[in-house]
Amino acid sequence: MQDIPPAKFQSFSETAQPDQGPPRLALLRDAMQAEGLAGFMVPRADVHQGEYVAPCDERLAWLTGFTGSAGFCIALVDAAGVFIDGRYRSQAREQVDTNVFTPVDWPDTKPADWLRSNLSHGGVVGYDPWLYTPDQLSAIEKGLVGSDIALNPSINLIDQIWKDRPGPPVGKVRVYPVSFAGKSHAEKRKELGATLKKSGHAAAVITLTDSLAWLLNIRGSDIPRNPVPHGFAILHASGQCTLFINREKIGQEILDHLGNEVKLAQPAEFEQYLEGMEGPVRLDRSSIPQAVVEKLEANGVEIAWGDEPCALPKARKTEAEIGSTREAHVRDAAAMCEFLCWFDEQEPGSMTEIDVVQKLESFRGATGALLDISFDTIAGSGPHGALPHYRVTEASNRTLGEGELLVLDSGGQYEDGTTDITRTLPIGAPGSDEMAAFTRVLQGMIAMSRVRWPKGLAGRDLDVLARYPLWLNDQDYDHGTGHGVGVHLCVHEGPQRLSRISHVPLEPGMIVSNEPGYYREGAFGIRIENLVVVREALQIPGGDRDNKLCFESINFVPIDRRLVEASMLTTPERDWLNSYHSECKQRIWNLLSRQAQNWLDAACAKI
Repeated sequence: MQDIPPAKFQSFSETAQPDQGPPRLALLRDAMQAEGLAGFMVPRADVHQGEYVAPCDERLAWLTGFTGSAGFCIALVDAAGVFIDGRYRSQAREQVDTNVFTPVDWPDTKPADWLRSNLSHGGVVGYDPWLYTPDQLSAIEKGLVGSDIALNPSINLIDQIWKDRPGPPVGKVRVYPVSFAGKSHAEKRKELGATLKKSGHAAAVITLTDSLAWLLNIRGSDIPRNPVPHGFAILHASGQCTLFINREKIGQEILDHLGNEVKLAQPAEFEQYLEGMEGPVRLDRSSIPQAVVEKLEANGVEIAWGDEPCALPKARKTEAEIGSTREAHVRDAAAMCEFLCWFDEQEPGSMTEIDVVQKLESFRGATGALLDISFDTIAGSGPHGALPHYRVTEASNRTLGEGELLVLDSGGQYEDGTTDITRTLPIGAPGSDEMAAFTRVLQGMIAMSRVRWPKGLAGRDLDVLARYPLWLNDQDYDHGTGHGVGVHLCVHEGPQRLSRISHVPLEPGMIVSNEPGYYREGAFGIRIENLVVVREALQIPGGDRDNKLCFESINFVPIDRRLVEASMLTTPERDWLNSYHSECKQRIWNLLSRQAQNWLDAACAKI
C-alpha cells in the first residue's frame, strides 16, 4: 500500500473522558447544593445555539464524556440522565460511565417526563438562560404543569467548577467575495431592514453565527469545520447594523468591507445595548437565548416574536451561490474519484479506517483549494458502520476486513462551497443481505431524487418517499432523510430539511441532503447521500398544473454498482441510475488522472 500522509485537519485522539465523569458530577452536585438546587441542566449548546461548539463550550462532553453533536444532561442529587437520539445511543453507552450516568432515549422520553419520574418530591432545577431558548424552556415547563418542579435561571455551575476551561476563540475574520455570495451585504441589510419596517419592527437581534456571517458577507475561524465568527448583531429597520465582536478578530480589510453603516462594539457591551433599545424588537423563539428575552423585558422593551430575519433568505441560495457550490462539488467529486480508484486497488485487510480518512483528505488537499473539511469524516467499517455519526479514534481504529461494508461520509470546505457526500463501499465480496438492504436504500434515494411536488410542501411531506422501500421490508433508519447545507458555511443549516418534523416549505434555491440509510447494530451500516437543490420543475406535456418543484443533484460521484441487486430495480430506477452515472462522467472525466478515468469508465458502466 502507498504511503499515506497524515491528516492535516482531522485528529484521531480520544477526547471522551468517561473516568472523569463521577468526580465531576460530584463537584456539580456540591455546587447545586450550595445554590439550593435539586437539579441542573447541561445542554450541548453555546450562546449562539450552534450544533458545533468551541472547546470552551464543550460542557456536556467535559461533564459526561459524551462527544456527540446533539444531546443534554440533567443532573439531580441521586440521578443523572444523558439524553441522546437514535444517532448516538450506541456511542453514548460507550463514552459515559453508566454507573453514574443513565443514557435516556430522546425524544422518546421527554425531559419533563423524566423529571417527574426522578424528582417526584419536587424541587428547583437550574439552567443557564444564555444556553436555552424560549421554545426549549416552554416545552419542558408545559410538561411540568401540575408538578412541584420548577425551572429557574441560574449561574452556569459547570463554568464555576471547570477550573481549566479554555478561553473563548479569537479566530480572524475574512471577507467573503460578493462574486460567490451574489449580493453585497449592503443589499442584504437593506432588504431585511425593509422587511422589518414592513412588519412594524424597529430591529432584530441576531445571535446565530452563520446568519451573522451570511448577512455581512464575512467568514470566521472560531469553530473547526464551520467558517463562522462568534458574535452578535442588531439589525435595524434602517438597514444599519451593530456588530458585537472581539476586535482582535477584525483587521483593516474587514473595516473597509463593512463600511460606515455597520458599527462595531465589544461583546461585553451587548447586554447594555439591549437595555437601551427601542421596540418592537424581533426575536425568534427557537434560536434566541432566554437571557436576551429577560434583559429586554426587564427594561420594558417591547418584544415582537417572529422568524429570525436571515434564516429563509440565507436558505434561498442566489444563482451565484448555487453556481459556485456546483463548481465546488465538481472539484470535490474529482478528488473523491481519485480516492475511490486508489481504494479499489487495496486488498481487504491492508488498510484501516484511519488510513481511509487520511488518504481521502490528501486527495481533497491536492486540489489546492481545500480550506478545511466540513465535518470529521465518518469512516465506519463493519459494525462501526452501524453508528451513523461514528468518529474513528486511535483506540477504535479497525482494519477493513473481507466481506464488510464501509460507510464513508465526508465533505470539504472550499471558498466557493461546502460539500457533503456519503458512499457505501464493499470490501471484497458483499453478502446478499447487505446487497438487498443497499438496493432498498438506493431506491429510496432515487425516489427522492426523481420526485416532483406542488409548491408549499415541506420536508415532512416528502420524507416517506425515501423510507418506503425499507418500510416494505420492516426496515428503517433513526435520522432525518436530509438537512440543509450552507455555502462555505455550516454543513448543517436550517430551517429547511427532509424530516418528519420539518414544517418549513421547500423553496427554489434551497440546498438539502438526500441521505437515506439502514443500520444493523453490531453488523453493518449503509448510507447513500447526494446534495440536491430545489428547482422550478418544467411542466410535463399533458400535465394539469405548472406549479411544481423538483430536485437537482449536485454530487457527481458514482454509486457503487457492486452493491446493487439489479433485479430489484424498476425500469425508471435503472434509467435514473444510468443517467446519473452518465452525468458524473460528463462532469468530471477530464479532471481525472488516466488511471482514475479508467476507473470511472468501469464504475459508470450501464446496469
